[in-house]
Amino acid sequence: MSGPRWIKESMLRVDHLTMRFGGLTAVNDVSFSVGRGDITALIGPNGAGKTTLFNCLTGFYKPTVGRIGFSPVGALDEAKIETLTATGRKYSRDGAVYLLERMANFEIARKARVARTFQNIRLFAGMSVLENLIVAQHLVLTPASGYGFFGLIGLPSWRHAERAAVSRAEKWLDRIGLTHRADDLAGALPYGDQRRLEIARAMCGNPALLCLDEPAAGLNANESHGLAALLREIRDEGETSVLLIEHDMAVVMAISDHVVVLDYGQKIADGSPAEVRENPAVIAAYLGVEEDEAEELSGEAQP
Repeated sequence: MSGPRWIKESMLRVDHLTMRFGGLTAVNDVSFSVGRGDITALIGPNGAGKTTLFNCLTGFYKPTVGRIGFSPVGALDEAKIETLTATGRKYSRDGAVYLLERMANFEIARKARVARTFQNIRLFAGMSVLENLIVAQHLVLTPASGYGFFGLIGLPSWRHAERAAVSRAEKWLDRIGLTHRADDLAGALPYGDQRRLEIARAMCGNPALLCLDEPAAGLNANESHGLAALLREIRDEGETSVLLIEHDMAVVMAISDHVVVLDYGQKIADGSPAEVRENPAVIAAYLGVEEDEAEELSGEAQP
């Protein structure tokens, strides 16, 4: 992506990110940006470093080297990023710019409004479908309840917050077509419904950036099509940008505005889906051939 674009449009900028585990370098000097209002896909063969990079972005790992600038609203301000870097602070006083590599995962979720899902579904299986979506709003409900006290005595402010949380949960149940299963245990849902519920739960937190780790894993073709439609709707509403790791190339190519490709921890391609699809380095990584062979294959595929 060209240099000037991130200044005007990007909400997330990753600069020279490196993550080492002892002598193993899982992510090596990776830089890219995520545009506001875009669906950006992070792809690559197994072991390419995608989930490790996600864990750095969302605070589960602290990168060995690198900077992660993020703005939940407005364009990234380079001057504020440089000031934060120089002063050692985590975020600007106005909450417009954050350095995610300095923040704990709960701070990234609460303050920067970055939500994520995982490869393995992490619903509360023993809670109802509706309760899963209400609990997801704990960052609003907990202070509104006076950390339990206001809820016990039933203050109007708590009742208002509770009604709003239930209303938001019901809205998302309707969006994912699970209103009729609201009172069922989340663990009793079919796998595809659980995947959609997990995305709805993340969206109940009103994220500025939604990070999805293989959301189409285990879905059949119809379910993948429905997932793609849901993610496009989320993107098109304009309040949440999407960053996803995905192995289903049909989903990636159908919905992505921007694709970043990793291989052995390094970025090998960065561009539109069409550009990435025809990139010899990407073809070589996925087919396991040398890059000059991939160039020949790419040429043969041209009409």
